[in-house]
Amino acid sequence: MTHMRRARGRAAVLSMLAIALLLAGCTANGDAARSPATASAAGTDLNGTVTVFAAASLTDTFTQIADAFEAEHPGVTVALSFGGSSDLATQIVEGAPADVFASANEAQMEVVTDAELAGAPVTFATNVLTVAVPADNPALVTSFADLGNVAVTTVVCAPQVPCGAATRKLENDLGVDIPAVSEENNVTDVLGKVRSGQADAGVVYVTDIARAGGDLAAVPIVGADAAINACPIAPLTDAHNPTAATAFVSYVTGTKGQAVLADAGFGTP
Repeated sequence: MTHMRRARGRAAVLSMLAIALLLAGCTANGDAARSPATASAAGTDLNGTVTVFAAASLTDTFTQIADAFEAEHPGVTVALSFGGSSDLATQIVEGAPADVFASANEAQMEVVTDAELAGAPVTFATNVLTVAVPADNPALVTSFADLGNVAVTTVVCAPQVPCGAATRKLENDLGVDIPAVSEENNVTDVLGKVRSGQADAGVVYVTDIARAGGDLAAVPIVGADAAINACPIAPLTDAHNPTAATAFVSYVTGTKGQAVLADAGFGTP
């Protein structure tokens, strides 16, 4: 009897060891017995703040996209900073903390990538220029050529800003020399001067008119397609929250982000 109890005891110990080894194998190589920390790391949940530097022309669309992104990822806060693409690129190169950069043209993205501060950029939208005038169009502007008239008070973006660079290209291509009364650092300031009556007209993007409200109207530019701006986005190499940065870029370039941009009048990449 004693021998049988010992045999059974040894069998029980061996059985328990076999089970332990099996569980250890599952923990090391499978998904069935992951620790909570490992399971969380392998999941899709995001958290923390992701700071996005974006061109002023993206203000409305990126605000909407950020709200939707946060709704899908409750642990994430998207901190948006809007401005002229050239100013934003300079800030990034000078060390401003950011996770994502969305530029209104490729030239300013190149400033950041040339400094090896961004990953591979992806074009997420395109945009073209138009002429913004007050709804009652007091200067009777009907074409881009009218902006060459000194009697028409016109504001444009500065040449280092994407909308300004595109405006210069159109001037050269269409043979129009605009005697601008001021050069602004972003399209928002151009719109503000037209809206306030400080200018008869301003050169902005077609999407800016869509977000400007009924107090402004657009005068289409024949030949505007010669100066299409491609808008690139990229996560930054020094991102404080690289996982959320990559996820935000994917959201912008994905179906939901693209739908928001299309509704606002942006062209497809």
